[in-house]
Amino acid sequence: MLMVQVAKRVLSHRLHQAAAAQLLVALRLPVSREGGRLYEAHHMTEKLFRVLSLDGGGAKGFYTLGVLREIEAMIGCRLHERFNLIFGSSTGSIITAMLALGKSVPEVIALYQDHVPTVMKNNSADGRSEALAELSTTIFGDALFSDVKTSVGIVTTKWVIEKPMIFKTHVGQAHGMKGSFVPGFGVRIGDAVQASCSAYPYFNRKTVVTSSGDNVELIDGGFCANNPTLYAIADATVALGVAPENIRVVSLGCGSYPPPPVNWWKVDYWKHKTPGVQLLQKTLEINTQSMEQLRVILYKHIPTVRISQSFSEPAMATDLFEHDLKKLNILTQRGVQSFAQHEETLRGFLV
Repeated sequence: MLMVQVAKRVLSHRLHQAAAAQLLVALRLPVSREGGRLYEAHHMTEKLFRVLSLDGGGAKGFYTLGVLREIEAMIGCRLHERFNLIFGSSTGSIITAMLALGKSVPEVIALYQDHVPTVMKNNSADGRSEALAELSTTIFGDALFSDVKTSVGIVTTKWVIEKPMIFKTHVGQAHGMKGSFVPGFGVRIGDAVQASCSAYPYFNRKTVVTSSGDNVELIDGGFCANNPTLYAIADATVALGVAPENIRVVSLGCGSYPPPPVNWWKVDYWKHKTPGVQLLQKTLEINTQSMEQLRVILYKHIPTVRISQSFSEPAMATDLFEHDLKKLNILTQRGVQSFAQHEETLRGFLV
């Protein structure tokens, strides 16, 4: 705490700016703007700023966890210790929040195994939303965004205003209205995550109450950015002012799979009564690919590894509502294999 106060005092008097910025970086705090100029601490210290971005995809997040498990094993520490910024949409938001609160990837996988099938096997929006709320309460309790160990972005979509609402950790991530910034808008992490996962109409919309007393109705973050990598890079480059050459981005999808065959005798036949589920998945996948295409065009100069493999084998048929643990474990194994294909690049980024 004393070091933080010292650094801020130095900045406020505009003395020894480089030394103060180095202190802020060492303490893993965001740099700030003073008089319109940004103290590019990461540039001055030549320290890499590592970004992790996690797509939405429902139960297919088990694939993401397979990649993350190997990354954590490779670097030999928990992911919040290596990544300066973690962004997530939908299922990616659950993983983001748990990692940022200090959980290991094996712990996250165990919690996914305990809770995700229970959420996804429900046949109604009410049932799925109630199970999601229980997951949120069990895992996150009353945790706030001020409790996380690294900077995060939890992406949601405003239902009425039809714009993104991103729950962030530090005022340094704000692109405006810094004077009224409150970490996560004062909302509990669990409520923000529940909102990010509310894939309407298959989940109910989620209303949160901010610290300013606003009631905001939210739906799944995947409707505005199922792949939140662009948002994460914008925070790093524009809000935090990190030099592009110092940024390394790891962007993880959930994989692409053929749809499961129709089986009218199964309890979950409802998924095939209408084209709704396929339309939802198609919409989210188009969003994912569009965001990735824009990233390549706008930020091709920022070193990025994108991992999200496509599988065409009939045995890999699945969707975001998958609740068969054996199939979900196969997705994790596929994630491990995808990691192996990018291991050397990831090592260069992270080790």
